[in-house]
Amino acid sequence: MTYKIQISEVHDLNAVDNQWQFSKIPNIEESNFNKILERFYSLGVAGLTRENIQNSLDGRIDESDQPVIVKIKLGTVNRQSIPGMASIVERINSLEGRNGYTKETINHMEASMMADEVRYISFEDSNTRGLTGAKYGQSNSKEHTWGIYAYNKGVHFEEKDESFEASRGGSHGVGKIASNAASDLHTMFFANCDKDGEQHLGGTIQLIEHKFGDNYYRSTGYFTKLEGSKFMPYENQYDKIFEKNTRGLKIVIPFLRSSFYREDEIIRAVCDSFFISIIEKKLVVHVNDLVIDATSIDSIVEDSQYYMQEIESMKKVFTPLYVKTYKNQQPRSIEIPHANTIFKFNLYFNYDERIPKGRVGIIRTIGMKIEDFAVKNNSTKPFNAVLIGGIEEDIYLKSLENESHTKISSDDIKNPDLKKLAKRFISSLNKEILKVIDEEMRKHNPVDGKINTSDLLYTMELDFKENLSQSFGTVKIKNGKNIVTSEEDNKSETIPAKAKRQKRETGTTSTSGESGVRRRGTARDKGENESASEDQKDEYKINPYRVERLLLNDQEFIQLNLTGSPEVAKAKKCNLKFNIVDGMGKEYIGEFNMVENYSNVIDKYNSNSCVIESDAIKNVSIKNGLINLQLGLKPKYNRSLKFIYYIEV
Repeated sequence: MTYKIQISEVHDLNAVDNQWQFSKIPNIEESNFNKILERFYSLGVAGLTRENIQNSLDGRIDESDQPVIVKIKLGTVNRQSIPGMASIVERINSLEGRNGYTKETINHMEASMMADEVRYISFEDSNTRGLTGAKYGQSNSKEHTWGIYAYNKGVHFEEKDESFEASRGGSHGVGKIASNAASDLHTMFFANCDKDGEQHLGGTIQLIEHKFGDNYYRSTGYFTKLEGSKFMPYENQYDKIFEKNTRGLKIVIPFLRSSFYREDEIIRAVCDSFFISIIEKKLVVHVNDLVIDATSIDSIVEDSQYYMQEIESMKKVFTPLYVKTYKNQQPRSIEIPHANTIFKFNLYFNYDERIPKGRVGIIRTIGMKIEDFAVKNNSTKPFNAVLIGGIEEDIYLKSLENESHTKISSDDIKNPDLKKLAKRFISSLNKEILKVIDEEMRKHNPVDGKINTSDLLYTMELDFKENLSQSFGTVKIKNGKNIVTSEEDNKSETIPAKAKRQKRETGTTSTSGESGVRRRGTARDKGENESASEDQKDEYKINPYRVERLLLNDQEFIQLNLTGSPEVAKAKKCNLKFNIVDGMGKEYIGEFNMVENYSNVIDKYNSNSCVIESDAIKNVSIKNGLINLQLGLKPKYNRSLKFIYYIEV
């Protein structure tokens, strides 16, 4: 359905056109909306909040010791109070969709602009500089930040002070469009008050290239005056929600999307991204009537209205853990060699066996979290950490950030040499944090000396699983079908598991048939012309990618996924065996005594106790190709051990 609205206060086309300025083009070449809109829309109100608070922190007064204050308000406003609304309506009515997506978006815009009362959100900061040079309009001067912010896309104003610039969050120059993405009409306004008290109002709207009257226009419109060939701002004499009479900037987004009108999500977004800035008293945020500052953040992150409070359930959001880690732990220094320098970071580290997912909050010196960093192959270790560098470290981290400042990666670096250095840095960061994880795990899980482990290696390499996977190939049976597979299987040489074990034991590998697989049962082998007994069992090695383990206090939970192997998965019962393996994938047969390490084993599918023998757990059930066990751990159990698993069916 298409909606058309006639605005009675519009007297002629020129009057409408002069409220929002669009640059003329000879023809329409691009028929789609700006793709960055969709990217920022997908980040939701959390991304919007993060982007605007980051901009406020970037605009802080460097010589001031006062915290930046950001006031976020949600509310409604009458449509007629929105500046240039008549022009917005006329422009949207002129849009012509040329594909399914643009037609749907235009229809949504036309329906949304009919409401008399519309939602809005505003972000007003203080103890900030505001934009400079507004009275000069589109001056193209690097000294006038109004012209850069108001009329340029993909441009990031750079500070003369290098250390101040390094600490700023923004760098890509595309974050301004996050506010447009939050509006059903892709519209935002910004009210500015500079150090001289001069107040101006600007705005942008993101449409598609379109025909208006007899001319064609670009997709971006600016709420501004056109004096000759130069854009000049309006003095701010508009409705109260656009008022800004203290130094700083105020962002106002009318026609706020319904999914963004979420006070609880905004509060979480503030704490998730800026808990360090808040704790260090660099930032105070008001969300409607709630004040988030250094004295209130603890009570907010400990409130079940906003955050999960059970540590065992914190698998996606880690802010309550980060706050406790940062406030309660002493930092330790870690060094990352990089090119001709060494980056130094402070790492706040907390080991707690209740934590189900280990993450490192990487923080910029501005106090903004970049990402929840998962250490390679250690994402389920029971720890929480916060990592903060200095100015030099900030400069480099900034070069690794994506556009939305939510991840460090080498993916967007085009220079091959710099890309290689970035990959090496991230790999080194993994290794250095892993050393701390390993140290803490040894400290909390000491070897008690009762198991002979003098010749075992406990080096926890980053590529542990890769080395382990390469230590054996895809296990095959006589007809050549895969028994247990994974994404890594094809990288390994195809040698039967039983043949490999025989080679270790006897120094030779016996094979049978073209498949190179020899069936070896648990019963006595028969003669050459005899058949094996019916109760003979086959033993299969399980790829580590098919095994999941969880250690909680004095319990261990193990799940084996055999669904990739119909021949094994169809079995109802099996025996489970496992051998110790070191960090290089070397297997130690017979070194682990199950009776001495497990007090009981419960089959989760039938709640029965399984028989524990020194080298095997017997009568384990298989249901839908899965094995699920709960194992009671004896005090001597060493939590640092890694295993290779076998099943007998």
